[in-house]
Amino acid sequence: MVAVTRVFAARMAGLSVFGPDGEPIGRVRDVVAALSVRRQPPRVLGLVVELPTRRRIFVPMLRVTRIEAAAVTLTTGSVNLRAFTKRPNEMLVLGELLDAQVRIESASAVLVDSALEQTRTRDWQLTKLAVRERTGRLGRRGPTKVLDWDQVEGLEFAEVTGSPQGVQQLLSMFDTMRAVDVASTLHELPSKRRYEVAEALDDERLADIVEELPEEDQKDLLAYLDDERATSVLEAMNPDDAADLLAELPEIDKVRLLEMMAPEESEPVKRLLKFSADTAGGLMTPEPLVVTPDATIAEALAMARNPELPIAVASMVFVCRAPSATPTGRYLGCVHLQRLLREPPSTLVAGALDTDLASLPPLAPLSELTRYFAAYNLVCGPVLDDEEHLIGAVTVDDLLDHLLPGGWRHSGLPDREPEEPTSQEAR
Repeated sequence: MVAVTRVFAARMAGLSVFGPDGEPIGRVRDVVAALSVRRQPPRVLGLVVELPTRRRIFVPMLRVTRIEAAAVTLTTGSVNLRAFTKRPNEMLVLGELLDAQVRIESASAVLVDSALEQTRTRDWQLTKLAVRERTGRLGRRGPTKVLDWDQVEGLEFAEVTGSPQGVQQLLSMFDTMRAVDVASTLHELPSKRRYEVAEALDDERLADIVEELPEEDQKDLLAYLDDERATSVLEAMNPDDAADLLAELPEIDKVRLLEMMAPEESEPVKRLLKFSADTAGGLMTPEPLVVTPDATIAEALAMARNPELPIAVASMVFVCRAPSATPTGRYLGCVHLQRLLREPPSTLVAGALDTDLASLPPLAPLSELTRYFAAYNLVCGPVLDDEEHLIGAVTVDDLLDHLLPGGWRHSGLPDREPEEPTSQEAR
């Protein structure tokens, strides 16, 4: 591919980043530019690159040798692996600049993209702006125009005065991203931008993203939402995640939100809140896959195929006497997904039961849970009460969430002492 000397920032989002020997490094998540308070193109300082570990680092533009249609290539030399943090004199082009309200020839417009262009000195600048004019009294979308930076008014005050950036560009990016990746992006955004995104998302999508946010971000976002919206988001969350979040709130707030939730949604959450968060009862999901012994293999597989079901939960079907909702009737055993795939669809699950697998008591501590999953090579395990009723299932991903250090989703690799940058690399 031919290297380009001009590229639009929105098209760089998600591009693969490779080292000089072709080794994959990560993906582009944003472009960092210096703030410009005068009417001249800002200098592009570098890229925010997300490593496979989810850590986001800063890569200076001097390290970029080629920007192609499908990839970015870096030159030789070390790259600082410290987590990226935006400095006061910087702006994120995708996260903060795009969708800003601007003016062109006294008309209202929205900035939809910005072009990076390499100068003769091999520096990069934001030279061109793609804007969409709003026409008529209703602000209908007009044609998109590509203009020089100095032809657009209002941008020099976007960061200094805090004028709001819209969220449509961010929402377009988030449409194709996993919830955990969206959460990582929101974590890096200013609080005001995070709130704007939350207001624009539907309850189900926001619930999926909140489940992946750090605890402090979860509480901050829930406090920002009005009680009715907060309740809807809690109802859309997995009960175990909702219980974990509510457990961190002041008692008065927890009780108020639980009372506002629909009874069928709040009841499993209340049961989970009775247990400590570091026990099987506190970690379990109260909605595992449960069938009665007269169900067929085909029926069990149909339940496991539900695309909204977490992968770990779908790995095991529990067989119990009625009722099949937790707490169930007497627990009879489980059927592993691989066993279901090997059996004739018309046979009963009762004929494929694993009755030897040990169960977990609800008060089992983290140390016991760790030994259990390591010993049996499982990703999901049943939790029974004293009367052998199934009350939930612990999944290995929930266990890891509690074993790993706080904020692990956004910490990536351990910090190391940074190398001294050269004067050219300093930003």
